[in-house]
Amino acid sequence: MRMKSSLALGALLAALAGPVLAQGQANGRPFWVGEHSWPSKQAFVDSGARCATRPLSDLERATVEEKIGPFIAARAQSLGQVSANGKPGGGGNPPPVTGGVISVYFHVINKGTGIANGDISNQQIQDQITVLNDAYAGTGWTFLLVSTDRTTNATWYTMSPGSTAEAQAKNALRQGTADDLNVYSASPGGGLLGWATFPSSYASKPKDDGVVLLYSSLPGGTAVPYNLGDTGTHEVGHWMGLYHTFQGGCSKSGDYVADTPAERSAAYGCPAGRDTCSTAGFDPIENYMDYTDDNCMWVFTAAQDARMDSMFSAYRFGK
Repeated sequence: MRMKSSLALGALLAALAGPVLAQGQANGRPFWVGEHSWPSKQAFVDSGARCATRPLSDLERATVEEKIGPFIAARAQSLGQVSANGKPGGGGNPPPVTGGVISVYFHVINKGTGIANGDISNQQIQDQITVLNDAYAGTGWTFLLVSTDRTTNATWYTMSPGSTAEAQAKNALRQGTADDLNVYSASPGGGLLGWATFPSSYASKPKDDGVVLLYSSLPGGTAVPYNLGDTGTHEVGHWMGLYHTFQGGCSKSGDYVADTPAERSAAYGCPAGRDTCSTAGFDPIENYMDYTDDNCMWVFTAAQDARMDSMFSAYRFGK
């Protein structure tokens, strides 16, 4: 398991210095995120508050697979591999982009001055960018902080997915085009840790595009055990086109990624040796697209990398 020693130490010091916003385990003790509690950590995970990204419908997923098919085939051809349908990549397909620098526009939404009001520090923002760059280092994608702005608005501060407050905040603040990442930190309602939009949603709702994060999930925040910045890594994974590793349960298609073993349900904590789909291998608990603790996450697979490239090429690059 990868250890995140420096960030973990910083998070520990932050937790000792102020109130812990997420605590409790799966043994029946209450689990808190902000002012919201669940009967246990498992109940928190089962509630969907770990990630509120809206799943695509069956039709939307089918449309996506058709759209990215030529890019996956072209990438397979360039590597001498077979495409997702088991056939060699055909000639004449558009070559996918396989990496680059993604500009990040960071929007801090708070309800007043001070960290307790969501007014996170510039250092935390830069640490979040570092976490993203460390996580995506093997994929060819890097993240460059272009600008940071701060907005005091108590209504936007507690926005929820699909709300009027979210629409107002994003319409007022969003910058750039389809291949630029907009990150909004706030204190979402319902104790949510974050959510994101998929690449395929950009064309119809460009202003909605981006990632929303609970401010205390950033490195050094108080949302233990989700305070090392990997809520950001996870949500950016959705923004790049990845699904949860447990999508579809033990079904064959699952998350549409061949090298992530299927798992029946989301994992929490860091349950080594978990095996919920008996013929698939151990569950991918260390994958950034599961629901485990930040300190347990450290993997994007080669096929996830290929899928992100194809998604970015089809829906974001040059759009």
